Amino acid sequence: SELIKPYLGSKYKSTEVPRSLIFYMSKHSGPVNEIQWCPVWEQSHLLLSASMDKTVKVWDAVDTGCCLKTYSCHSSAVRAARWSSCGRRILSGGFDSTLHLTDVETGKQIFSSKTEFRISALKFHPTESNIFLCGGFSPEVKAWDVRTSKVLRVYKAAVQQTLDILFLPEGREFLTSTDAVSRDSADRTIIAWDFQSAAKISNQIFHERYTCPSLALHPRESMFVAQTNGNYMALFSAQRPYRINKKKRYEGHKVEGFAVGCEFSPDGTLLVTGSSDGKVFFYNYHTSRIIRTLSAHKEACVSAIFHPVLPSLLATCDWTGEIKIWQ
Repeated sequence: SELIKPYLGSKYKSTEVPRSLIFYMSKHSGPVNEIQWCPVWEQSHLLLSASMDKTVKVWDAVDTGCCLKTYSCHSSAVRAARWSSCGRRILSGGFDSTLHLTDVETGKQIFSSKTEFRISALKFHPTESNIFLCGGFSPEVKAWDVRTSKVLRVYKAAVQQTLDILFLPEGREFLTSTDAVSRDSADRTIIAWDFQSAAKISNQIFHERYTCPSLALHPRESMFVAQTNGNYMALFSAQRPYRINKKKRYEGHKVEGFAVGCEFSPDGTLLVTGSSDGKVFFYNYHTSRIIRTLSAHKEACVSAIFHPVLPSLLATCDWTGEIKIWQ
């Protein structure tokens, strides 16, 4: 992309809040569950999307707003899709309980496997590019190795479902958010795991009685946020004992049972989240105040993600299947 080239050599400057719509992309015929910019900066004009319409799509979301390719390897809704770190493969999983690793160029499956549960969360290991974690409608999270197509390790929790997975820096530890919230207890809502030993480090991290549909790591500080069904984001230390910051709560947006994603800007100054009323909220990370809201969609906006290189480019997606690019 000619637009990205000038930014590749330079240091990411401050993030600006986007104001205007550039592209409106509506090729999906069902809700879009997840979007992700390609992690290879030279190819970061490419945007990946996973949809309830059983497809995964790759878009040129910087120069043209066109859909470049559609992958139809799933027989049911695709709940999670992730770029590999090299940008040449796409890992996807969905409600057909299958995992596929697809070659972006050829569209062929490099690896496919059936799991025992519907998949709702996938994350590649941050330093070991062939290993990923898979979770969903099951008390277990599994670590897979794509070279052997085998499960390396199983992480067992007494829960019904894994909602999201977040690796902490270096990948020695990771967090899972679960639906284990009962009237009398809120332990196990967020569980911290040792990646190598599969031991639980802590399940007493978040004590308020809300599930957390998504987790996001701060790019520069040792902190993470949890999106909660209490219509606020809670801030935690990303180091043991993972304490909650009681002074900061990011509230104003609505979650209302949707898997609304949240994310920090690449410079860590802003926290952005979708909202079930279709808006996008931009919070100042340090003060937790709302800087601006963007009326982005008519239906629930489930994801809003900043571009890794371009300082004010934002992609959003919603429950009608629309993807929009803002600047």
